[in-house]
Amino acid sequence: MSKPKVFEKPLGVKDYLPEAVTKLRNIEYRVLACMERWGYNQILTPTLEYYDTVGVASSTEDKKLFKLLDRKGQTLVLRSELTAPIARVASSLLKEHAFPLRLSYHSNVFRAIEEEAGRDSEFYQTGVELIGDASSEADAEVVALAVASLQAAGVGTFKIALGHVGFLNGLFQETLEGRSDAQLSLKEHLLARDYVGYREAIKSLALTPEVERELIGVLRLRGGDEICEQARMVSQHPIAQDAIRHLCEVWDVLKAYGVSEHVVIDLTMIGDFSYYTGMTFEGYAADLGFPVCSGGRYDNLLSQFGRPAPATGFALKTNRILEVNGGEAVATPKRVLIAYDAEHREEALQLAKAKRGSEETAVVITQLVSEPGAWSSARLAKEDGSYEVRGIAYQEVIALLAQ
Repeated sequence: MSKPKVFEKPLGVKDYLPEAVTKLRNIEYRVLACMERWGYNQILTPTLEYYDTVGVASSTEDKKLFKLLDRKGQTLVLRSELTAPIARVASSLLKEHAFPLRLSYHSNVFRAIEEEAGRDSEFYQTGVELIGDASSEADAEVVALAVASLQAAGVGTFKIALGHVGFLNGLFQETLEGRSDAQLSLKEHLLARDYVGYREAIKSLALTPEVERELIGVLRLRGGDEICEQARMVSQHPIAQDAIRHLCEVWDVLKAYGVSEHVVIDLTMIGDFSYYTGMTFEGYAADLGFPVCSGGRYDNLLSQFGRPAPATGFALKTNRILEVNGGEAVATPKRVLIAYDAEHREEALQLAKAKRGSEETAVVITQLVSEPGAWSSARLAKEDGSYEVRGIAYQEVIALLAQ
């Protein structure tokens, strides 16, 4: 294996240049401010966690975890998501705090990837967790907040697909009782959005024509609240019926929030079935082929940390949102350049201090001019009243130079 060149980076990581960072931070600040207005308080957790606790409890496949050893030989992981670390905190540092807990976060996360184009090993998530409330009102709250957060992030056109893992669990138990391998195979096809593979897998199971039609008919269960009634007719299994009842209650609350126009019920959308226990959802931007947010209910996670409690939440993929609205202009502060010579150094630096402390001026740059004769040629006045100095635009230029 050849030694990497000094300018090369590991697979799946990026450098963000100043303009991109400005836009990324702008998205982050607007979304966190939105979450705060809904009553969610921000939390920060460590980049490193123990593999045997948070690593095992996370929703990430073991092969996708970055692992390393500490000095005592214990296995650590780089956090691969934020839900498990927050569950750890809710069960320890916040154990005396009454439920429900409303927590928000923004952090980078890490997942080992194979050599696939367009996949990131390090990316950014901004999200919330609502812990200690099992109601449909809580599920609807996080979906409505996801809608508000996407709007705050500047995503213009999007849809949130809303599903429930219980519906497919009940349907498959009813139609494929005792055939766990077949159930797992069908779920994997749906999780990957491989509908062709799903149909082929059904045909390979040697089912009765009626059951085959019933399972393939699931692919048509996508739309508005009319899907609730259609789904009730598909499976009479109690788990499936409870799932539809809960999902329809969530839909009614979303209508009361006034956000149902952004949501579609999609009963093929199950999320990571090893992690979620109830409602699950994904948000898709119009110009992007993969989710910009995902979330759902995970009622079994906190019990792994000794404080059983229902929970629901979501995360925005902040860097993916940057790809959607990366062309959106971000308001830039007024830029002031103060040029000075040695004789006027103190005056110039004190003036810069005063301007940096004022509300209307956010960016003040100082520059020592050692050759005043060359200064006039370095400054170019523009038609809009601004100036350009060595390729950088300034709205105001102050020259404190000896005559």
